[in-house]
Amino acid sequence: MSPFDLPQLDALAAAVDEGSFDAAARRLHVTPSAISQRVKAFETAAGVVLVQRSKPIRITEAGQPYLRLARQIRSLVADMHELGEAAAVPTVPIAVNGDSLNTWVLPALATLSDRMDFDVRREDQDHSAESLRQGVVMAAVTTSGEPVQGCSVSPLGIMRYRPMCSPDFRDRWFDESTSAGIARAPMIVFDRSDDLQDRYLKRYGHTRIDNRRHHVPASADFVEAVRLGIGWAVLPRQQSDRLERTGELIDMAPGTGVDVTLHWQRWSVRTEALDALTSAIQAAASMALT
Repeated sequence: MSPFDLPQLDALAAAVDEGSFDAAARRLHVTPSAISQRVKAFETAAGVVLVQRSKPIRITEAGQPYLRLARQIRSLVADMHELGEAAAVPTVPIAVNGDSLNTWVLPALATLSDRMDFDVRREDQDHSAESLRQGVVMAAVTTSGEPVQGCSVSPLGIMRYRPMCSPDFRDRWFDESTSAGIARAPMIVFDRSDDLQDRYLKRYGHTRIDNRRHHVPASADFVEAVRLGIGWAVLPRQQSDRLERTGELIDMAPGTGVDVTLHWQRWSVRTEALDALTSAIQAAASMALT
């Protein structure tokens, strides 16, 4: 490996985390010029470009192993009790899909908030493993059961999604059979990568999918849009149960749905913070998921 030093590793991680040299400088209490010089010296020593000077700054493929190394070293340093009471509280960056974050993950994080800081990145569960590969996060809730290089993986359980709508929406769109109505009724999707509604339709025989779509990229607002009758969507029971009990949401097609199997991927390097977080996530998942 090319020579490097800890200030260079810190500068690299801070620039990627904060998105600019100016913000990284504020975090590390140095000048933006110092951050730029450290990253440039690091790149010279490594012989590769480590970051894209874009807005925000992004790690390059060549820089990903160095970013992972920077985070691993800082995690190990934070674990060294020999540093005494002045030791910094560890920061653990993680990727979590919006539905899990809004239902069962935040309570798990709350149990550890006095011991560590969290840098939570909302990522679709089908894409969160990429953040692990890039070294941007140390752990992720993901659908991938294939471990990313340098990571271990464990199953969390199944998040079950059911097709839900408001009673008024049903009356407006499903005057025929549910199957005929759902093929033309407007749907709500989270963002352009959200294919859960499409997967549901394909699973139950709809080969031509050209429904109108409302994009609502916030988990709580997404459920509220369904409650207000803007469209239908598949929702996890953790979000829909209360509204179903009050009659504000109904299951459009009982007995149907989409199951999403979730896994926990984390760096294989052992640190006290990451081990504690893993235990908390697994315990919360065992209670919330099937």
